[in-house]
Amino acid sequence: MKLNRDWIIGPLVALLMVLNSAQAMARDNDLPQAIAAKNSSGQLSSLVAEALTTNSALKSAEARWEMAKHQIIPARSLDDPRLSFALSNYPIDDPSGDVTPMTGKEIQLSQMFPFPGKLAAKETMAEQQAIWYRGVYEDARGQLVQQVKDAWYRLYFQQRAIDITRQNITLLKEFIRLTETRYAVGTGLQQDVLKAQVERSKQQDRLLNLQQQRTTVLADLNQLLNRPTATPLETPEKLTLTLVDSSLHALMDISRTQRPLFSAYQAMIDRYQAQHKLASLNHYPDFNLFASYRQREEVAGDPAEGSDFVSAGISINLPLWQGKRRAEVSEADSAVRMARSQLDAFRNRVDFVIADQYAQMEKNRNLVDLFKAGIIPQVEQSFEAGLSAYQVGDADFLNLLDSLTTLYRYQIDYHRALSDHERSVSKLEATVGRVFAEVGQATLIQQ
Repeated sequence: MKLNRDWIIGPLVALLMVLNSAQAMARDNDLPQAIAAKNSSGQLSSLVAEALTTNSALKSAEARWEMAKHQIIPARSLDDPRLSFALSNYPIDDPSGDVTPMTGKEIQLSQMFPFPGKLAAKETMAEQQAIWYRGVYEDARGQLVQQVKDAWYRLYFQQRAIDITRQNITLLKEFIRLTETRYAVGTGLQQDVLKAQVERSKQQDRLLNLQQQRTTVLADLNQLLNRPTATPLETPEKLTLTLVDSSLHALMDISRTQRPLFSAYQAMIDRYQAQHKLASLNHYPDFNLFASYRQREEVAGDPAEGSDFVSAGISINLPLWQGKRRAEVSEADSAVRMARSQLDAFRNRVDFVIADQYAQMEKNRNLVDLFKAGIIPQVEQSFEAGLSAYQVGDADFLNLLDSLTTLYRYQIDYHRALSDHERSVSKLEATVGRVFAEVGQATLIQQ
């Protein structure tokens, strides 16, 4: 009988060592928040800076803004003057310059001047278009920062879930050894062995899924960084909750002045209003001024005795087709209404996202507190009590296994809630236009 007890005690000692190791790792995850936050935020800040430098889509948005800026000077500039040269009034039968007094070589310079106000309207249109693309670019910076943070926090959760699952598989291996030993000495049931083996297989299946999901998230993050998709990346051991100390309505108000797309949409409205002004001015003619010089040869009987001639004049276009111009004005009116409706829709969408992510953030913050201070310590105590009772034969193995799987599930849920909280904060940052860089302190997104 003493030999049988030794067979049982050995796996129990190993199981307790694995359990203590897992609990020690959990305690290591509770490093002082300042140290953990510093290491995590430092690496994340480095990744954000890299993405802002290397991301191809952001570079494209910046180039489009630069392209729009370079269209301002051409829009406010006059058309190039025209220089023309002509051989005037040469007889067909004798193409000489001294046959008739009308013959001469003429050079002409002309310049078209738009009706007053048209160039200013074109310049305003180009300037406001550039402001729109600048807002799009600046907003894209904020969205890229959010995407990097979101992928980073998802990667954190996947890695923590993988680590917990591996720990759980190790515990289950010791459970299998324990149940096999008890079954061999006649104090356990075969169904306990089979149940432990099935649970280990389920955990291995989850591990494979988690590893595949981590690979996908890593590829997504590397794509944002313009890196090869398989580039390895370390994740933080711990995240700390970011405190958002502004109210829901305050965040909505802040977004009106800090979110770049709000000013961009206003610029688009101003652009179409300038287009309306230009369309109205198209009812009036443009002016073309010209001056010419004709060089002549002396011809017998010429009263001017071969003197050269100079000419000057003005011409205008005739805006007769008023239907076309009325259509241009109507088009600009429709464009202004469209831009204003788009601004209203964007404002409503921003308010919805802020309200949704604020609620998600609060829910996950409460879950983190509940898991950390209440549920997980209670489940750990329940598991340890069940393990002690199982050692002396006062507890059923299935209940013990259920306690283990419950502990595993809540540990996973804790890190999911922590990750989702930070993902909601990053979404709020991009939507509002502010970065909550430190606890209780918010700063503007760096443009």
